[in-house]
Amino acid sequence: MRIVSYNLRKHAASAELVDIERLYDVDVLCLQEADAVLLPETVGHLRLADATKANRLGLAIYANEDRFTIGDTTAFELKKSMHDRLFSPANERLIASRLYDREAEREILVASFHAAPLTAPNSLRRKQISTAHRELGSLAAGIPTVMVGDFNYPIFKNNLRRRIQEMGYELSLSNARTYSRYKIFRGHFDFVTSVNMGIDDVKTLPRGASDHRPILVTTSYVSVEAESGQVSS
Repeated sequence: MRIVSYNLRKHAASAELVDIERLYDVDVLCLQEADAVLLPETVGHLRLADATKANRLGLAIYANEDRFTIGDTTAFELKKSMHDRLFSPANERLIASRLYDREAEREILVASFHAAPLTAPNSLRRKQISTAHRELGSLAAGIPTVMVGDFNYPIFKNNLRRRIQEMGYELSLSNARTYSRYKIFRGHFDFVTSVNMGIDDVKTLPRGASDHRPILVTTSYVSVEAESGQVSS
């Protein structure tokens, strides 16, 4: 399965989505900083599962209808940063869609996540990430789950990885940095966390109109025995 995550930078990179879907044979597309009003119902072979409603620039998930039956989608508010309280740019920072993969005859939960901006401390973003994982577990405990997005977490990733692993998730980074702005702020900002799902590869795609570069996540299902801790696929 091929999942792309892309922060559109206030919807500026939206015109690139059709080419990305075509070039990379995308199964699921997860967006951040998308203008919900302007989002099309389809992007190539992908159909809009849902988008956040409480904030204009928010999150969205698209899935290939030829492969997936799109189930319920849920949006969540997470702990607010001071930036959120002052300017209210994003009330909902997590959206998750439950999909049935007809090809594999399995369910999967896919989530798009956008952490608080760099004006907030890492401790608040860790709180948001842990809350997001708990919310995802409440939706679909035990089924394969992948959360992608803009984590806004450029340093101290080893500490973050340890905390994520304590929750039963794995953290995966792409092969090259995903963010560059003003030639000062740069690094890996866009991550993948997963549980009961194999992450085969995470690749940073070429830069477009956004200050973020999209990432392409290649995943595979682990066996039922592996999910119960007996063997790996």
